[in-house]
Amino acid sequence: MSTRVPTIDIASRLDAEHRAVFETLPRKRHDWSDISSARASLAKFIEKMHQPALPASVSTEDRYAPGPAGGPDVMLRLYRPASLPRSAPAFYWIHGGGMVTGDVDSTDGYCSSIADELNILVTSVEYRLAPEHPFPAPMEDCYAGLVWLSASADELGVDRSRIAIGGASAGGGLAAGVALAARDRGEAPLCFQLLVYPMLDDRNITRSSQAILDPRVWNREANIAGWNAYLAGNAGGDDVSPYASPPRETDLAGLPPAYVNVGALDLFVDEDVAYARAMSHAGVPVELHVYPGAYHASQAVAPNAELSRRWNADERAALRRALWS
Repeated sequence: MSTRVPTIDIASRLDAEHRAVFETLPRKRHDWSDISSARASLAKFIEKMHQPALPASVSTEDRYAPGPAGGPDVMLRLYRPASLPRSAPAFYWIHGGGMVTGDVDSTDGYCSSIADELNILVTSVEYRLAPEHPFPAPMEDCYAGLVWLSASADELGVDRSRIAIGGASAGGGLAAGVALAARDRGEAPLCFQLLVYPMLDDRNITRSSQAILDPRVWNREANIAGWNAYLAGNAGGDDVSPYASPPRETDLAGLPPAYVNVGALDLFVDEDVAYARAMSHAGVPVELHVYPGAYHASQAVAPNAELSRRWNADERAALRRALWS
């Protein structure tokens, strides 16, 4: 007999800095029966979030890579510091949005600041979204962009052996899937993967995935809708590719070293911890951070909180070590 998982009251577990921001978030539920409507309301919320100013020393350029077979070309935005040295490392970034929303513009601030602080080339990929373009289209778009970056390393002045991949939320799940594909196909070697509260497991059976229901955050209803959009209604089905849902992969050996970070109040915390453990058991070097009192994307929603500053400093330090050590 199944046991009902108690709902987690996020607000009661927050520090004062996070609670002050959390209580201002809209309580109105997005209509996940209508992805277009939910996409529009999410876009309005993201527009109101803090966006750091773009560093004057970082230039941007949009390029187009050949898309996957039968697909359109893939737009990539390059963030290049003025002082970028020859044969510098590169970081390939995949934005989040539950597989159904988001775009390159939404992470301009993040990508440009990473390029500036670490003095590396950052490339962000504009992939097609579900449900209009379900799996494998988004993953293959991201993979095609990575192959282009690797093949263009000499032209771009970067070191092909020092390319890392990363993403947040759905982007983290896509990054994990692309890392698996890169291992298996052997076309684009990766030195590191940065998985920021990644959306990994389509089955939604963990305790945390059942306990986060608050409409102010990415919750169970939203997550199931996002997965069903991505998998054309087959979320939790028997025949789901590990490139779509990486925890379904039975052999994780040979993946690049990983850094996984997630909040203790995130519905992804259980699946993220489980995936980090599975990679570690397969011999992959893994650094895992679970931050007490952090909810999904809280380091972006409340960027000035002490916990958020520590989160961001830890994340960038890990990326710096991976690319420059």
